[in-house]
Amino acid sequence: MKVSIVEKVNAPFITKEAEIDVPMENEVLISVKASGLCHTDSHLATHDFGMFTFPALFGHEIAGVVESIGERVTEFEVGDHVVGCLIQYCGHCESCLSGRSHLCYHPEEVMRKQGEKARVKLNGEDTEITQGYGLGGFAEKALVHQNQLAKVPKEIPFSRACLLGCGTVTGAGAIINTAKVRPGDSVAIIGAGGVGLNAVSGAKIAGATTIIVIDIQDDKLEFSKRFGATHTINSKNEDPVAKVMEITERGVNAAFDVAGLPVTSKQAFSMIHRGGGAYIVGMHYMGTKMEFNGTTDFLFPAKKLEGVIMGSTNLKRDIPMYANLYLQGRMNLDDLIYQEIHIDDVQNAYDKLKEGGIIGRSVITSFE
Repeated sequence: MKVSIVEKVNAPFITKEAEIDVPMENEVLISVKASGLCHTDSHLATHDFGMFTFPALFGHEIAGVVESIGERVTEFEVGDHVVGCLIQYCGHCESCLSGRSHLCYHPEEVMRKQGEKARVKLNGEDTEITQGYGLGGFAEKALVHQNQLAKVPKEIPFSRACLLGCGTVTGAGAIINTAKVRPGDSVAIIGAGGVGLNAVSGAKIAGATTIIVIDIQDDKLEFSKRFGATHTINSKNEDPVAKVMEITERGVNAAFDVAGLPVTSKQAFSMIHRGGGAYIVGMHYMGTKMEFNGTTDFLFPAKKLEGVIMGSTNLKRDIPMYANLYLQGRMNLDDLIYQEIHIDDVQNAYDKLKEGGIIGRSVITSFE
């Protein structure tokens, strides 16, 4: 099968031929029909976080059809349409049992153990390819533990469904699950990329009446109105905190930093009102530090600063919910698709994304 892999840190994505094993126990073999290009995979491929060994097979926004199943799989049958998610959970630790599978203490349990046969390896070689987060979706097929999959209605197109497993659950989940935005609330979202636009959709679904989107590109700001933005601010041209205060008088209920920079995180915290919450959704570079005053920043105004991992998502519940919201016309996934590409074009698409030439997602839909 064809795979688009990274052979070493900061090397380009290249197409190679690889072998994939048959499913064991709780594993599901998927014929991949669509795979989204999330910025996080490019980030992990170009920086050594010590999280993966190389060569590595990334791609964590996947949708496809179940081709075969292991002997212990109980949730899926051959022919089911499924979406993968990078949340890895064991199902029996304290976090999982309390409904917080996104904070699982033993995510390694969804992977094959050391000494067991590799799931994916290069053709004709003993070189094992590391599956990024247990998915490895930049490939014609994927071998995934059933805990990382959710069944979706067959009516939803694969190119839309693949977006649900990361960008949608992270963005919309931060609004709905983490911050628990309510009808009538005001929110500010910093960063109008794929995750940020899903956060806008989530805020609209939750009933927020003031949805302020902040970015440095006017085209992205205008684009965010398709998803429900009521106000936009170009932070290159004006102070976003002062402008938010002007729009809301005293600040927003909740602010979301999707950009993942020290300056944007501080801005998010500064634009919430007393008792409000600022949520860090975007990934900061390793070693990033920020300073706050415990008394004047937190105690007296009763503000909250919280990190958000994967939108506090329960993937088995949330992914089918978002799929149905799309089918009902209540969640905009169509406008998130910037382009559909061939598997050979992964590096070109990431280069264009880095240059700021892509709004939304590139999605692999062709493997031939």
